[in-house]
Amino acid sequence: MSDSGADKAPDVQLPNVHVRAEVLVQALPHMQRYDEEVVVIKYGGHAMGDRAAAEDFAEDIVLLEQSGLKPVVVHGGGPQIGRMLDRLGIKSEFREGLRVTDEATVEVVEMVLAGSINKQIVGWISAEGGKAIGLCGKDGNMVRARRAARTVTDPDSHIERHVDLGLVGEPEHVDRTVLDAVLKAELIPVLAPVAVGGDGQTYNVNADTFAGAIAGAMRAKRLLLLTDVPGVLDKNKKLIPELSIEDCRRLIADGTITAGMIPKIETCIYALEQGVEAVVILDGKVPHAVLLELFTDYGAGTLIRRS
Repeated sequence: MSDSGADKAPDVQLPNVHVRAEVLVQALPHMQRYDEEVVVIKYGGHAMGDRAAAEDFAEDIVLLEQSGLKPVVVHGGGPQIGRMLDRLGIKSEFREGLRVTDEATVEVVEMVLAGSINKQIVGWISAEGGKAIGLCGKDGNMVRARRAARTVTDPDSHIERHVDLGLVGEPEHVDRTVLDAVLKAELIPVLAPVAVGGDGQTYNVNADTFAGAIAGAMRAKRLLLLTDVPGVLDKNKKLIPELSIEDCRRLIADGTITAGMIPKIETCIYALEQGVEAVVILDGKVPHAVLLELFTDYGAGTLIRRS
């Protein structure tokens, strides 16, 4: 290499190096804030659809663990379940934002969630140098569920009626024994939202609800709900950057928050009341969304606190 080439190389490389160093310095206080803290990340089905985004997510999770955090991943898989049900000719419907689940459907749900999707995410994390272990709510009797109860009010008569969701469950009790052991071993738990009832019946649990129950039981520092929307939107479809529990209840009552966002908000409220410091709903398709939220001042999505 000529002398002139040697002189020019540092001018080309050093600015980029300095930028990277500055980013690391800015991340330090955030890393210290979350050191040894449990962070539960719910990874949504739609957010998993893009391979590049999935690899970014896996990198984020490995970096969190290497930085001293204790990440717990809970994943959904609604679109994947829907495609498999279609392939098998099993009809499916939604009521109040939740999939109605019969005996045939719950078998497919367990196969897709606790099988293919769970192990795929474990594989992505392993490919990035992490050590993950795939589990579901049945393992070690981690999550015991009961049949979910939902009611809907008729807008004309104002009469409440019961909504039968079949084998849809909601967490009744979380035993953290297995998770404590996994985290102590410095492994990354990847959890499928399938649980068992007291009668031995398998239940399909909404992934957001499952994540909220896990976060509450683990007294997580943060619960991140990664989905396919930017966060909670107002009636003009603009992002609401921050909400309190009271705000959330008001927006459900006035119809701003509807359909599939309702279980997410109910999960946020539950988790906060169980001691989780804050919950964030954010777009999982944004590259490195988890790192941006936890390790920078540029938070994404909607932050929800108790007050």
